[in-house]
Amino acid sequence: MSIKLFKQVYYNIPIIIRLLLIIVLIMTLAGTAIHYIEPDQFPTAFEGVWWAFVTAATVGYGDYVPLSLPGRILALLLILTGGGLIAFYISRFSAVAINHEYNLEKGKVAFKGGGHLVFIGWNERTRQLVDIALDKNPDLRIVLIDRTLNSLAYQHYPVHFIHGDATEDYTLQQANIKHAKCVIITADTTEKERQADNFTILTTVAVRGNNEDIPIIAEILSGIQVENAIRAGATTILRTNDFMSALLYHEMSRDKAAMPFEDTLNLLKSQAFRHRNVPSELVNQTFQAASKKLLLDQMLLIGILREKEWMVNPGHEFRLQKDDILICLLPR
Repeated sequence: MSIKLFKQVYYNIPIIIRLLLIIVLIMTLAGTAIHYIEPDQFPTAFEGVWWAFVTAATVGYGDYVPLSLPGRILALLLILTGGGLIAFYISRFSAVAINHEYNLEKGKVAFKGGGHLVFIGWNERTRQLVDIALDKNPDLRIVLIDRTLNSLAYQHYPVHFIHGDATEDYTLQQANIKHAKCVIITADTTEKERQADNFTILTTVAVRGNNEDIPIIAEILSGIQVENAIRAGATTILRTNDFMSALLYHEMSRDKAAMPFEDTLNLLKSQAFRHRNVPSELVNQTFQAASKKLLLDQMLLIGILREKEWMVNPGHEFRLQKDDILICLLPR
């Protein structure tokens, strides 16, 4: 190996590893030397190396002690050189650990895992979503990408934070988007609706360019941008304004005994929607008969999806057809 190649390899090694290699080399040389200088006191090279580490670390067990003048001179040199190196290594290791913690909080550390969820955009909805997701599944791995946050402490929110612009490939690669399970893009409510939707669509394009198969859930504020988001590659569109408008209408026109907002909130928290094809034994059966059968499997039938038309609670005499999709609720 040439000197140039050796230097290139050596300086590409992290400084912590380099320091450790130097310490091990010095301790090995000193331990081997003391074995040959005083073979009676240090019968094997391993015992010499043990003595070298104990001496350089200023532990001083006293189980092995050099008696000759050359041996004691070697011990003095070892204390002056090896002791300083070990102290520097420990301080450097501490500095690296603290610096890593700082970079992690500032969103400068790349995520190395896989099968994780990627949330893009930090706001109150994202915070609540993180709380709900981790409450249901504490082992869930979440990566958050945001360009407005300066830091996010892991002890406050157990997510891996990446600071950057999600429309850029480098930021998405830092979040290991190729091995993610799903991406959720929330709208930036601090911007105007059109600007927020444009950023969501650009982010969707960037994510789809880095991972062709990943499910992308995108929040769109303006109805006219829904088709653009779908063209960009979003698999699910959340129309927040439509949902809130419908919910507010229910609150305005509700019966006094009803609580539409609380009912909907608790429904979404405790139940999971499922779409399934109509089993062959339920074709031509009434909605009432199908509901009774599905209840045996803890599935609550609430409606039918037929040719992209939602039919919620269509009536007990409504009959199912072969290509219908059942809309059901299951306990989480």
